[in-house]
Amino acid sequence: TTHHIEQFKAQTLKQGVKAKTVNNRLAVLGKCLRTAYEWHKIQGVQPKIVLLRCPPPTTAFLSPDECALLTSKAEGVMQDMILTALRTGMRQGELRGLQWSSIHWENRTVTVRHSLNDRTKELESPKSNRERHIPIDIDVYGVLFRRRKDTGYVFSDGDGKPFDSQYIIRRLDEIRSRAGLRKFTWHSLRHTFASQLAMKGAPLHAVQALLGHSSISTTMRYAHVAPSSLRTAVDMLNPKTAMHTAFGQPAGNQWSQATQQEIEKPYAATQNL
Repeated sequence: TTHHIEQFKAQTLKQGVKAKTVNNRLAVLGKCLRTAYEWHKIQGVQPKIVLLRCPPPTTAFLSPDECALLTSKAEGVMQDMILTALRTGMRQGELRGLQWSSIHWENRTVTVRHSLNDRTKELESPKSNRERHIPIDIDVYGVLFRRRKDTGYVFSDGDGKPFDSQYIIRRLDEIRSRAGLRKFTWHSLRHTFASQLAMKGAPLHAVQALLGHSSISTTMRYAHVAPSSLRTAVDMLNPKTAMHTAFGQPAGNQWSQATQQEIEKPYAATQNL
C-alpha cells in the first residue's frame, strides 16, 4: 500500500541513504508494481509513489585546457576513444559498440545505432531507442581514417574484440591520474561535449539532437553554462547596452540608433576635453 511505501522511504532515509538513491529504488519498485498489476490483472488502484525532493544533479565537465591535457597523456586506441567522446558526446556503451559501418566518410558523420550491453555482451539499441547522426570534426575524422577498416568494432583490443566497460574505466582513471586532473568518469566527457557546445552558443535543441535526449528538459541542465542569451536579456534593462539589441523592425531600430547617439554625446564631449 501507499502507507508501506512511505514507511520504506522513512526507514531508508533514517539509515543514511541519500534521497537520490531512495528515488532510484522507488523507480524500480514502481516498475515492479506496474508490471504486477498488468501481468496478473490485479484489480484496484496501484499504490501511489511520491518521489523525494532532492537537489538537481551536478554536471561535471572539463575545460578546453583540461581536455587538451587529458588527450595528450593518452595514446593509441584510448586516445582516439577519449577524443571521440569529447567531440561527439557518445555514451560509453555507444563508443564500445560503435561499428565501422556506422561511419560515413563522405559526409563525415557517425550514426549511433548501437550500444554494447556489458551483461549480455550483445549490441542493442541506444538509450533513447532511436538512432542519431552526429557530424565528426576534422580531428576525429583524421584519427579514425588512419585506422579505417571495412567491418568490426571501431574501438577494440588486439583481437578485434570490444572493450569491457571496467577495462576502459580503469584506463581512463590511469590517464586522468597521469594528467593530474580531478576525478571524473566517461560520462563526464559527454557532459563536457554538451557544456562546451552550450558555452559556444549552440541552440539547446541542437544539443538535444546531438545527445539523443528524448526530452528537452534533460538538455536544459546545460542552459546555465550558456550565459550569452541571459546576458542579452539583462543588458536590455540598461540604456547604455539595450540599444545594441535589434528590435526586428526598421522604425524601432532607427529609434534605437538615434537614442544611442544621444546617450553617447556626453561621453564623446568629455573625450575632447
